[in-house]
Amino acid sequence: MPKIQRSDVPEAVLRHLFRRRAERGITTEDLKQFAHWLDQAPTVPDGKWFKRFGGFTLCGEGPLVKTFLKPTQTAIGAEVR
Repeated sequence: MPKIQRSDVPEAVLRHLFRRRAERGITTEDLKQFAHWLDQAPTVPDGKWFKRFGGFTLCGEGPLVKTFLKPTQTAIGAEVR
């Protein structure tokens, strides 16, 4: 199982994440929870996955984080605990 890719993330993915963060109201506190989780060097499935946080759901595919969803939006893939 891969670990989250934290360097050399494609520019298009970063732009998408910044847009979704703003559009979906991801707060500083939400980002702190996300950063704390990343600091634990989590492993994720090879395919599509998601991780629920209090104010948002994080979605990814393999080692890449792909988007932020509102808690009311449906995520696709394996749930990461």
